[in-house]
Amino acid sequence: MHEESNSGCCCGSAGEGGAGGQEQRLGWHEYFMCVAHLISRRATCTRGHIGAVIVRDNNILSTGYNGAPSGLPHCNETNCKIYKSIHPDGTIEENCVNTIHAEINAIAQAAKHGVSIKDADIYITASPCIHCLKVLINVGIKTIYYDKAYKIEHIAELLRLSGIRLVQVSPENC
Repeated sequence: MHEESNSGCCCGSAGEGGAGGQEQRLGWHEYFMCVAHLISRRATCTRGHIGAVIVRDNNILSTGYNGAPSGLPHCNETNCKIYKSIHPDGTIEENCVNTIHAEINAIAQAAKHGVSIKDADIYITASPCIHCLKVLINVGIKTIYYDKAYKIEHIAELLRLSGIRLVQVSPENC
């Protein structure tokens, strides 16, 4: 299931209930997506910066960003090891052997600290790849909120079969 949500500005603005020039309070979706964007700034992957926030009952349970495993060398122009895989439809996917995706890092952090994420939601700066989606299904994530679309056509069937909701949240100024 894929839904779209026009979330508006994540930095707030005067008006719409703001009295005397006060900034409008962020909604929960904008807040968590802005947090995901902030977390993405820690990413060490040279090909893209992705952030993820796992949330339940409006509380942050865990966060993650894409990069090398803890304590191992970060990717750079010489350490980025790309491999190619071919989807059944013939499209080629490129991934780095050194990089763990933001969603997996957020799940790993929750596991490391003994935090249950069953029935939680996740906010990601880009929609998940098919591999991350399979793990999100297995850990019991209910709704995936994302900002930028990434190869959604590759995950459509798994979304349909799993019942996980995919909702776009596009804040303007994170």
